[in-house]
Amino acid sequence: MYFFLGNLSLLDILCPTVTVPKMLEALLLENKVISFTGCVVQLFFLIDVVGTEIFLLAVMAYDRYVAICHPLRYVNMVSMKLCAHLAIGTWVVGFFNSLLHTSLVFTLWFCDPHEVDQYYCDIPPVLAASCSPTYSRELVILTVAGVLGSSAFAITLISYIYILWAILGMNSSESRHKAFSTCGSHLTAVCLFYGTTICTYVRPSSTYSPHRDRIVSMLYGILTPLLNPIIYSLRNKEVKCALRRVISQVRAALTRQECVPQCLEP
Repeated sequence: MYFFLGNLSLLDILCPTVTVPKMLEALLLENKVISFTGCVVQLFFLIDVVGTEIFLLAVMAYDRYVAICHPLRYVNMVSMKLCAHLAIGTWVVGFFNSLLHTSLVFTLWFCDPHEVDQYYCDIPPVLAASCSPTYSRELVILTVAGVLGSSAFAITLISYIYILWAILGMNSSESRHKAFSTCGSHLTAVCLFYGTTICTYVRPSSTYSPHRDRIVSMLYGILTPLLNPIIYSLRNKEVKCALRRVISQVRAALTRQECVPQCLEP
């Protein structure tokens, strides 16, 4: 679980790193210009991170399924080698998915003025800025995103159906509570991430609304990476214990520093 959480943490760092610096530059310094190459790179890494996270959440759902439904076989079924292969697979699929989306978008013609009505380069506003027919490209993008996204969602859904079935079959209320707490944080992250990404990508560019989409893009581009560490930390007993230890150590260090001047006084 912590191995996959490490990968999720890295994705949550990369996502705002791709978008926030340029967004702050546009808002604070009023430098609203981005080069064509910069826009391509920004879109590529954004889709790469978003796609990888979708598949990683599906892998984490399978991990929770094995942990709850087959706890005694967990070590054998989910070995470190399998975890590494699954993590590498999510990054590779995310990379090629982003490569396909980026090439489909930036082989279009763009008319003057080259304005992207968004805080950063994303698929819907870039398609809306094109003067070429985008129907065929949108169809391919929606088909690929639909197949890959539906596959990841199906794995997540099936895993949680089995998890719910196993939890309802438990006799002890303590066991049910422990099982719910084990997968509750992941389920919260899944609902938050899937809801915002579906609202952004699973629709034609003709329905693009700058004001509404700016808010939605802020949700999955900034708010979701911000909330993920809080969601997992507050629902994780080990993390809370570690946090208490760190706070206690900091307080003890501050107390010692306050006592030193008093001890030195004549």
